[in-house]
Amino acid sequence: MARRTRKVGAVGRYGPRYGVRIRRRVQEIEAGLRQRHVCPNCQAVAVKRRSSGVWACRRCGAVFAGGAYRPVVTTSFKREVPEAGEKAEAPEPEEA
Repeated sequence: MARRTRKVGAVGRYGPRYGVRIRRRVQEIEAGLRQRHVCPNCQAVAVKRRSSGVWACRRCGAVFAGGAYRPVVTTSFKREVPEAGEKAEAPEPEEA
């Protein structure tokens, strides 16, 4: 029997539905979800997802919270907002 999902992988279950872009996005997310990740405690490549947002290391047994699809969320970042005092100290441009 021939393989039916050589190109599309796990998202072949959707068939022609939902559009190519959404299926590719789901494929990227699920590929990262199922692979093994580096443990923050023992640095072993043995972390797998236990449930949504819960990750467990198979080597040291550490269980920790992370993102729903990746153990370390990289999309969030801390914005540095200038305080009110710093804004007043900034030199203003001169008008001619």
